Amino acid sequence: MILVNKNTRVLVQGITGRQGSLHTRLMLEYGTRIVAGVSPGKGGTQVHGVPVYDTVSEALENHEVDASIVFVPAPFAKDAVMEAASAGIKLIVVITEFIPVKDAIKMIAFARRTGSLVIGPNTPGVISPEECKVGIMPSHVFKKGVVGIISRSGTLTYEIAYNLTLRGMGQSTCVGIGGDPVVGTSFEEMLMLFENDKETKAVVLIGEIGGDEEERAAEFIKKEFSKPVVAFIAGRTAPPGRRMGHAGAIVMGGRGTAQSKIAALKNAGVLIAERPSDVPALLEEVL
Repeated sequence: MILVNKNTRVLVQGITGRQGSLHTRLMLEYGTRIVAGVSPGKGGTQVHGVPVYDTVSEALENHEVDASIVFVPAPFAKDAVMEAASAGIKLIVVITEFIPVKDAIKMIAFARRTGSLVIGPNTPGVISPEECKVGIMPSHVFKKGVVGIISRSGTLTYEIAYNLTLRGMGQSTCVGIGGDPVVGTSFEEMLMLFENDKETKAVVLIGEIGGDEEERAAEFIKKEFSKPVVAFIAGRTAPPGRRMGHAGAIVMGGRGTAQSKIAALKNAGVLIAERPSDVPALLEEVL
């Protein structure tokens, strides 16, 4: 598994909000070690038994923290991420959507300078099944196993993971890198982590139209990735110029089409699923 495990100590930024409170409870029920929350002006209170602080630095004076999950509203998300990064938190999972692109660029660049890894924004999070969930995904669809998943789509992650689980094929770690035009991590970076993870025997890559993430992933797979990869690319029938679902899922000027991504991945030896339900059978061929 990568990024998170049963020992990961988690801080929730925006813990007193509706979404923050709800998912704190669900993560706690899953077994995630949430040690503290942050919500300015709410210091000294508790949410589901988790102590709340006014600032990240105050929380870190009282707790050791490995990862933060951000539920802060979009106008304030940049400051929340930069606060976590400047405090030395190495993994920052940004659930918030509709963050302005300029804010996303600034916060991600700042995090990289401080040595922090940002997952998202607009991500369902990260889950190492039966170990730790730092996100909003429905935990019942996941099962511990040897298949890593990297995805730009939350709902497709759930669907494909559930199909794998039904076939008795568990997952090592599932990572939603986010569906926005600017995100903190790439397919390549996650593939590199899975390459070095002894528990992961194969990877499912879930892409979609827009950008060139999948093409760059294909180059990495061809040159440096030794494990089998199965991919599903969403948006094959999308009309050019129209955004489909995610802000990053838009084809402009012939770039970022499903066809170009599929061709690049096939050239790298990746097996391509026509439908999400085809992924388990393709994995069975290579495992």
